[in-house]
Amino acid sequence: MESKQVVTALSALAQETRLAIFRLLVQAGPTGLSVGEIGEAVKAAPATLSFHLKELTYAGLIEPRQAGRYIYYAANFPRMNEVLGFLTENCCARDGVTCDPVCTPGTATSRAQVRGKAEAASRSTKRRVPVR
Repeated sequence: MESKQVVTALSALAQETRLAIFRLLVQAGPTGLSVGEIGEAVKAAPATLSFHLKELTYAGLIEPRQAGRYIYYAANFPRMNEVLGFLTENCCARDGVTCDPVCTPGTATSRAQVRGKAEAASRSTKRRVPVR
């Protein structure tokens, strides 16, 4: 994924209503929600909702699906994962510390905790020489 695509996706999410819509569609799963359900959930006027859905679609974060008279929108999970992958591509590469706990969503381990554990392990393996 290229930087320009990531900037487009992140700028689409950098607005409160669009972020709420995207999070709602992520929770809804691959079947998505109808435009009416989305509008009701985020309490947006039809014209405003249409604008926000267009922006998220342009960014590739959601996809429309026609079903009879209704349009359903669903989160584009592969695109979402590409954006997350781009953001974490070189996670902790500079520190030389494993970043699995830091970059895995839902863990309580912070970067400082990981760094502290690594430093403690490093100190415990150093040989201590008595000072005379």
